[in-house]
Amino acid sequence: MALPIAASIILLVVHIGVQAITVTREFGSAWNAGPRDEELRPKGILAGRAERALRNYLETFPAFGILALTLAAMERADGLGLFGALLWLVGRIIYLPLYLAGIPYWRSLAWSAATGGLLLMVVRTIL
Repeated sequence: MALPIAASIILLVVHIGVQAITVTREFGSAWNAGPRDEELRPKGILAGRAERALRNYLETFPAFGILALTLAAMERADGLGLFGALLWLVGRIIYLPLYLAGIPYWRSLAWSAATGGLLLMVVRTIL
């Protein structure tokens, strides 16, 4: 379970980096270096997509972390639990470029696979 947990943190950093780079391109480095007191929302397509993809990742990341740590503590971080964690991770890795590129349906399929991975992890905590 250590690999999916570590990789999920790396993916979090990638999401934050992509979002930061795209929004800085839109608002400029002076805005990024400043206090950002104004509540600006990106208007550019790519920056908006990066922000929404990050927000979507942050919606499922806590559930993944809790499930992964629970499975590890229960000594069930194998079989179905590990497969679910890897499915979540691969789905989330695939999701980001699909979202940034604006590719419908495949993006939804990647999200569904990741969500299915979480459900498999839930099943493993119970069984």
